[in-house]
Amino acid sequence: MGQRTVLVTAHTGKESALRSARLVAGRLTAAGIAVRTLAGEFGSPGAEQVPTGPDAAEGTELVIVLGGDGALLRAAEFSRPAGAPLIGVNLGHVGFLAEAEPDGLADLVERVVAREYAVEERMTIDVAVRRNGTALASTWALNEATVEKAARERMIEVITEVDGRPLSRWGCDGVVCSTPTGSTAYAFSAGGPVVWPEVEALLMVPISAHALFAPPMVVSPRSVLAIELIVASETSGAVLWCDGRRKVDLPPGARVEVRRGALPVLLARLQAPDTRGGGFTDRLVAKFGLPVAGWRGRTWEDAGEHA
Repeated sequence: MGQRTVLVTAHTGKESALRSARLVAGRLTAAGIAVRTLAGEFGSPGAEQVPTGPDAAEGTELVIVLGGDGALLRAAEFSRPAGAPLIGVNLGHVGFLAEAEPDGLADLVERVVAREYAVEERMTIDVAVRRNGTALASTWALNEATVEKAARERMIEVITEVDGRPLSRWGCDGVVCSTPTGSTAYAFSAGGPVVWPEVEALLMVPISAHALFAPPMVVSPRSVLAIELIVASETSGAVLWCDGRRKVDLPPGARVEVRRGALPVLLARLQAPDTRGGGFTDRLVAKFGLPVAGWRGRTWEDAGEHA
């Protein structure tokens, strides 16, 4: 077998993240695994520094990210084209995408060295911006694509569309188009549902819509969602944000189309994915501090046995 290589990246604005990254890199090197780091982030004895870009993770087994969800979304930009799984160490607030906490660094390294991890695919979305049939931009997102107003004091007027058919016209602050992974991010803050990651679906969630019908909606992963900006003099400017990282200014009359992404993002998990969603349920409880005291563990199987 060839040399194993792992890319280690960290939130450069946090000294704790850089310290942890050096620790992880040093332990991987000591275990005989080749380590890459991104130029300008941090150095580690024996590690190869590579430029930040789409080729940074090419040929690596894993990308270990030390920071919050923002750092992991940044790393997805180069792990996705390389087909390299991401594994996050949460040094942020909620850290919903992260797999480990700071006190689990040693265990994480041991599990990586022993190849004791599973890889799961997370659905992405491809996003296209057009105006009068002319392509203006194309991008993608792991969490969400959001069309939102550019000026705080003005709403935007949009018409939403599902599978080529008009759905409704809203005066609103914006519209979130989300993946199941992104359902616990911006879409959740806007009042959208929590969707378990193994559910294949697209979400459309209006933000502060002035309309009688403006619920969060869950549609087929094969659907195509579209948001058209109404051309009107009183309409303020709008902007498209993807994962809070990639920005496109939208002119009046712009059309944003969202469909299932052609390329998923891979996440490494220290525990095998639970097809019944138990792992994600535990993650919700832990991250949001949900009250579960009094649960007796009575399952449908138990109920059937004692009926």
